[in-house]
Amino acid sequence: MLGGMFAGHDEGDGEIIEKDGQKFVKFYGMSSSTAMEKHSGGVANYRTSEGKTVLLPYKGSIEGTIQDILGGVRSCCTYVGAVKLKELPKRTTFVRVTRQLNEVYGSKSINKTD
Repeated sequence: MLGGMFAGHDEGDGEIIEKDGQKFVKFYGMSSSTAMEKHSGGVANYRTSEGKTVLLPYKGSIEGTIQDILGGVRSCCTYVGAVKLKELPKRTTFVRVTRQLNEVYGSKSINKTD
């Protein structure tokens, strides 16, 4: 669930690509043809790739992203008056929300011709 948020950092396994003086990291879903070629030797005859391969801006160390997540959790606890994480279910009502758009797979798709 956090793959897109963690992608693009030094600690990930993505290939760093420099394009027009900017650094990007290749990011792909596990049902993409990139993943199937890397981990399974290609797309099987009876399958088709469903995922995409995109270039994400290079983000450096993951430490800043982790601090942002922790800061958000701390703020949430402050808003609802929870001193500990285990108090959250007692102090909140969780609502299931489905996201309609995954911005990680935006306009920077990599075509086979690139």
